[in-house]
Amino acid sequence: MAASLSSSVASLQSSLQLIDSSISILDSGVSDFPRMSKVLQTTRHFELLPEPTIREAQQSLLDEITPSIAHLLSLASNHVEKLSRREQGLRAKCELQEGRLNSNESRQQSSTRTLQKRPASDGSAAKAAELRRLVQKKERLKYAVERLELQSRQRERQLRKSMAFH
Repeated sequence: MAASLSSSVASLQSSLQLIDSSISILDSGVSDFPRMSKVLQTTRHFELLPEPTIREAQQSLLDEITPSIAHLLSLASNHVEKLSRREQGLRAKCELQEGRLNSNESRQQSSTRTLQKRPASDGSAAKAAELRRLVQKKERLKYAVERLELQSRQRERQLRKSMAFH
């Protein structure tokens, strides 16, 4: 009887060791369970709304944004037109300045050739100085007339554009 009891005790100890081993295996297997349940938990990211509600929201947003967009577009258009007119004015001014520069250079070259051909005397030097002064005055007046004509053309363009706007 002692032998059978001893064998029962041994069998019970073996079963306990097997249960301890199983518990440790299960413990290591489920130790990450709280994190895994959090990771695998489904989260509702989007709310489903009825289509009429979405259309109303879109229309409301459109009604709110449209006037602002139209205003910004008109401001941008006006600014682009203003820059275009400025560019045209600067181009015209540049052409005017180039023409003045070219005509001024050609006149200076012709007047120096004329002065080089004649020997200078006191009377002719005074006449040459007077001639140069008059030529410069003529150039200044010519430039003033060209500038006024350019301003007149620019004002006409502005007037035409303002008339086209209204």
